[in-house]
Amino acid sequence: MEHLTEHQVRRNKLAEIREQGINPYPYEYKRTHSFAQIRERYSHLEDAAKSEDTVSVAGRIISWRGKGKMAFLDLLDASGRLQAVMMMDKLGEEAYKQLKTYDIGDIIGITGQPCKTRTGELSVQADTVVLLSKSLSPLPEKYHGLTDVDLRYRQRYLDLIVNPEVKQTFQIRSRTLGLIRAFLTARDFMEVETPMLHSIAGGAAARPFKTHHNALDMELFLRIAPELHLKRLIVGGFDRVYELNRVFRNEGISIRHNPEFTMLELYQAYADYNDMMNLTEDLLCYLVEQIHGTTKITYQGTELDFGARPWPRLTMLEATCKYTDLTPEDFSSLENARAAAKKLNIAIEDSFGVGKILNEIFETLDQHLIQPTFIIDFPKEISPLAKVHRDDETLTERFELYIFGREMANAFSELNDPIDQQERFEKQLEARDAGDDEAHAMDHDYVRALEYGMPPTGGLGIGIDRLVMLLTDAASIRDVLFFPHMRPQA
Repeated sequence: MEHLTEHQVRRNKLAEIREQGINPYPYEYKRTHSFAQIRERYSHLEDAAKSEDTVSVAGRIISWRGKGKMAFLDLLDASGRLQAVMMMDKLGEEAYKQLKTYDIGDIIGITGQPCKTRTGELSVQADTVVLLSKSLSPLPEKYHGLTDVDLRYRQRYLDLIVNPEVKQTFQIRSRTLGLIRAFLTARDFMEVETPMLHSIAGGAAARPFKTHHNALDMELFLRIAPELHLKRLIVGGFDRVYELNRVFRNEGISIRHNPEFTMLELYQAYADYNDMMNLTEDLLCYLVEQIHGTTKITYQGTELDFGARPWPRLTMLEATCKYTDLTPEDFSSLENARAAAKKLNIAIEDSFGVGKILNEIFETLDQHLIQPTFIIDFPKEISPLAKVHRDDETLTERFELYIFGREMANAFSELNDPIDQQERFEKQLEARDAGDDEAHAMDHDYVRALEYGMPPTGGLGIGIDRLVMLLTDAASIRDVLFFPHMRPQA
């Protein structure tokens, strides 16, 4: 006799159901309660007691116990698990026999009475049952874990079914976005939308994705940042704006990086980078406390204290000297800076100035920045959109926030001098011609916008995916993205 695979067995059952005139994929089902609502309203029932209420619930079959004239099915809906009790004398013999065409993974609807079994298990005792979706592919054999990480990311729908804790991660992500919006709305920020397709790849130092617009016969770029469009709105007269949306960078994939990711960018007129530091502390402390009930959380076994305010503020030069045996003298000239990089075996290009070399060295030291720490006062050479530091013209008023060795935020006192901005763009073009393919492109319209006048402005960008990693104790960015990018299967 031919051995049938599980898929073939299920397809045969599907054919049998259809032969009986039953639609295995009906159009709708009227639920009266979610499983969470059943738990909330009927948990008070005593053991072996049954309510007189009739409810209609629906969920996916995830386990099955019993045989003969009684069966116990564990069902799963978006709010959790609930047991269904199937009894021949309640359903009727024909309907009870129909259960043999059901499988684990099928989605069913049940109408019946909430009850508790003798062992105290809250359940629904079925009067009627209807098939809502026939599952043709079996779930993994062990319900309590889909351990193939690659399969989890490629088939997130399966991961969500068999690993209930994964849902909590994405519920926290959704809640985080809602809390951010509430926080900013309370501070009079207006949410806006700016273009995803740009004619110039600007607003950050990154490689863009390119595409082509047929009707206009022109090259376009998926945005690497919304910055320059948002600042145009500040020029136009809005005082506080933000965007919470996707950006795209044609770069590597790692536990910290995905080619598309979610960014919060906000701009506040009449503010500077000191105001942005205070706002960042307020926002992150608010999020951590709202989600965890405390300003101390544990991430990957390390306690992080968000409540120890103000957070440390180190200049890039101070941090570099603190975590190496270098001194400020090592960056007093280009010759000294090149010698310092050589001493630390850090590769640099001939075109790099002192500021670029300092940044290259600093970027090897982020593993020391565990507790929330602001690194401030970046070299002008690597900050083409930030305002010159009021006390040192070789620096800019820019900061990055580091937590657990990872950059979490980037912010400036925004450059609003159109002549200075034009000169910065021109220097970026020189760097691009020298081989830096992440150098900023020229944006003449943005310079023109600044010529009409932009007030003193503070700007802030926060990577939402890395933030959610912290809030959910996720080791990889893939754990907080429903559908991370992956190499196609061979």
